[in-house]
Amino acid sequence: MSDPLDDVAAAAGLAVFGAARVPGAGQAREELVAGGVPEKLSAKDPTLWGPAAESEAKIRLGWVDTFRRGRELLPQLAELKAELSDLTHVVLAGMGGSSLAPEVITRTLGRPLTVLDTTDPHQVRIALADRLLSTVVVVSSKSGSTVETDSHRRAYWQAFLDAGLTEAEAARHFVIVTDPGSPLEATAREMGAYVVLADPDVGGRYSALTAFGLVPAALAGVDVAELLDQAAELSEALTAEQGNPGLALGAALGAAARNGQDKVALVPDGTGIVGLGDWAEQLIAESTGKNGIGILPVVVESPDSPGASGSDVLTVSTGGSLGPGAVLGGGVPPDVAVNGPLGAQFLAWEYATAVAGRVLGINPFDQPNVTESKENTNRILAGGAPAGTPAFTTGAVEVYGAGSIRDDLASALRWLLTETVDSGYLAVMVYLDRFGDAAAAELRPLLAAAAGRPVTFGWGPRFLHSTGQYHKGGPQVGTFLQITGAVTGDLPVPGKPYSFGQLQAAQAAGDRQALTGRQRPVLRLHLTDRAAGLAQVLAAARTL
Repeated sequence: MSDPLDDVAAAAGLAVFGAARVPGAGQAREELVAGGVPEKLSAKDPTLWGPAAESEAKIRLGWVDTFRRGRELLPQLAELKAELSDLTHVVLAGMGGSSLAPEVITRTLGRPLTVLDTTDPHQVRIALADRLLSTVVVVSSKSGSTVETDSHRRAYWQAFLDAGLTEAEAARHFVIVTDPGSPLEATAREMGAYVVLADPDVGGRYSALTAFGLVPAALAGVDVAELLDQAAELSEALTAEQGNPGLALGAALGAAARNGQDKVALVPDGTGIVGLGDWAEQLIAESTGKNGIGILPVVVESPDSPGASGSDVLTVSTGGSLGPGAVLGGGVPPDVAVNGPLGAQFLAWEYATAVAGRVLGINPFDQPNVTESKENTNRILAGGAPAGTPAFTTGAVEVYGAGSIRDDLASALRWLLTETVDSGYLAVMVYLDRFGDAAAAELRPLLAAAAGRPVTFGWGPRFLHSTGQYHKGGPQVGTFLQITGAVTGDLPVPGKPYSFGQLQAAQAAGDRQALTGRQRPVLRLHLTDRAAGLAQVLAAARTL
């Protein structure tokens, strides 16, 4: 492998190593420069992705300079933080772009933030019981109609009333972040909650440096002005044809996918940024996975974890800085390494993803397949889940699917691996409590080691707002392992005819319908006892 240090594109403390050595990247970059992309993108030219994408791009390019408008929020955020100084526990209720950036920001900078992006009743119940009267709930939804976020808002409102607060007192515990004119803005006004309106010209996955990223981070104690400064400093280089890290990274991502390396392993190198891969996963998958093509992001735990490389995988390590003597990729040579401050990282990856969309000939701002699982979920909630009979039951695990396998959990997993084609991937989709059932994440490296293919891992329904688009709109080469679990303490969604447990089950069933409708292999494991069943699944995976 070529030494990534042999080429560097750097500006404003952010450096992209190795991009020019990716096969085809030089040609892609020449095409981009010849098309005037750096200057046109910085000028927010909506014609860059073709006539079909122009109308969408016109209202989705605000991220190019949203960090400038973000500064207008700073006095408002300082005032809000002072006003709510007695509410020391910050909960963020949001999905996808509304939750992933704040989580990266607070994890990286060591500030406490409870992120609630689940419909698992166990996880929701625990959150509701945690320091309720000292909690401020940031309810974030661009559209204002996100079912998970609306359910969280309803549950917290009822919890505050049940704790003896008046409606006026309860309203003080909410900060609503949404687009101007959304249904959630109207609801917030009726509640009497504090409202922060976001930049309407920025799509959710590009919203890291808008109110969606800044409000919860600021309430959690982050100096968000520093993030804006970092992005502003980088932006000056993004108009350039040379020394442009965003252009170098975008050309590499697009060229790699165009030439068969259509999976990108996102590997933390241990130099100061925590969880960036989870944010970039949504950005890349939802932006590029459509029309049967796309780039599949694979978030890998560490540089030496299984699945960090492969013949059709572009390995990209990320970190905050490379100090003296530091080794690229945390000791495992990547194809590309991206290092620099978090605010600059956000802008660089957004820019690079838009550029990769240009290289691949797709619109990076729409998400045509996201609504499919949502519509399936709504039908199931209205009419009930279709009856299903397990192929077999072993211990605390009911097995659905698995071809002709009828009695052995390890064999069922092997069947799924054999269904994964040479150019394909395996997606592990887990509808459980991502804290209480955190051991489920151990499945990704175990299955990656056994499969010898890229394996992704997602908590449901969180991943539906991320890789869910790629699963349906990208290349149809995926195989899917879905894990669901019994609910022992369900929780009603106030004002709705369903519970969190029913909503979670409907979301899992709706997504299964979307995948099986595409004739994709789906193995579902239902844990009748979560702890015991998960232990069985992990034990079986270790034998593969």
